[in-house]
Amino acid sequence: MTLNEQQKTLIERIGIFYERMGLQPAAGRILGLLYVSDNPELTFDEIREALNISKSATSNALNLLIETGPVEYITFAGDRKRYFRLKTSNWRQAITKRIDNIISFKGILQEVLEVRSAQTNAFNSCLAEFVDFLGYLQGELPSLLEKWEQTRK
Repeated sequence: MTLNEQQKTLIERIGIFYERMGLQPAAGRILGLLYVSDNPELTFDEIREALNISKSATSNALNLLIETGPVEYITFAGDRKRYFRLKTSNWRQAITKRIDNIISFKGILQEVLEVRSAQTNAFNSCLAEFVDFLGYLQGELPSLLEKWEQTRK
C-alpha cells in the first residue's frame, strides 16, 4: 500500500489526537490508517508495513482496538487472513457509551463531595460545579442526539 504525503500527515494527526485521548501511539496510528485508507479492510501485514511498526506493536494495538470496540475483523471464504476495519456503523452506540461512562462518574463525585471536609471550600465548590455540569449533560445529550437525527430526515 502506498500512502501519499497528505495521507501520512492525516494518519499522524489522527494518531496524535488519539494519543491525547489516552490511546497507545500504535493504536492511534492504526485508527488513522483505517480512516484514511481507500481500502476499508486491511490485513495485519498491510497495516504493519504501511505504518512501519513491529509485529508485536501491531498485534498489541489491534488487540486493544478490538477489545475496546472501534475495530473489528472479518474473514473471507477461502482466505485465511483476517481483515481489520473500523466499526463505523456503531458510532452512535460508541458515543452513547462514552457519554454514559462520563456521566456515571457523576455519582462517584457526588460521594466524594459527601466525604470531603469543609476545609477546602474552593476545591469543593469547583467539584460541585463539575457534578452539576455532568447532571446537566446527562439531561441534554439524549435530546441533542434526537434533535440531530430529526435534521437528517
